[in-house]
Amino acid sequence: MTGRLLAIGDIHGCNHKLQRLLARIDLDPNADKLVFIGDFIDRGPDVRGVIETIIDLKETCKNMICLRGNHEDMFLNYYREGRDEELFFANGGGITLSSYGLTLADARAGRGFPENHLRFIASLPLSYETEAYFFVHAGLRPGIPVARQSTEDLLWIRHEFIDSEYDFSKTVVFGHTALHEPLLEKNKIGIDTGAVYGGCLTCIELPSRKIHQA
Repeated sequence: MTGRLLAIGDIHGCNHKLQRLLARIDLDPNADKLVFIGDFIDRGPDVRGVIETIIDLKETCKNMICLRGNHEDMFLNYYREGRDEELFFANGGGITLSSYGLTLADARAGRGFPENHLRFIASLPLSYETEAYFFVHAGLRPGIPVARQSTEDLLWIRHEFIDSEYDFSKTVVFGHTALHEPLLEKNKIGIDTGAVYGGCLTCIELPSRKIHQA
C-alpha cells in the first residue's frame, strides 16, 4: 500500500461531522486505506445521511473497510429477527427509525428500510487486521487468542480490555467506549471521542498516530 492507513471512530448519525472530517483528511481514494470502526447509526440526527455518505464513498474508495458495531448488531437483531426491541430503543434505535421516516409498525413488520442500506449493514464484518494492527469495534478479551474471541466481546467489551496491558501481538484499534480524547497506548488505540455527545469525530493516521478531528 502506497497511501495512508486511516481509521475513523464511532459516528452515530453525525453526518455533518463526518463530512467535515472527510474534507480535512483529504482522502486519496486510489491510495489510502480507510477503516470505519462501526456504530454508524442511532442517537445522532442524520443516520440516513451517514449511511448514504458511506455507501457513496465505497463507490470511489477501493480500499475501504467498514466494521460492525454493537448498534448495527442490535438493529439487525431487531429489524430482521424481531428480537430485543427494548434494548434497541433504549440505545437510540428510535432515532434511526425516525431518520428513515419509519414507524414502530413498519419496524415490527420489517418494512420500509432501504434494501441497499440493509444489505450494507448486514455485510459488515466484525474485525479487520493488517500486519501491525487489529481493528475491532469494542476490543478483545485479554488472555484469549483472537480466533477464539466471542462476538459479544468484539462488540461490547469495555474496561476488561481498556484497563489491560495485555500484549495482543498487534496494536488494537477500537471505538465503542466514548473518551474525552484519543487513547494512545502501546497495545491499543481508542478513537471514539463521543461525536454524538458533543465531542469530536476522530480519525487516526497510522503508523504516525497523527490525529485528525472534526
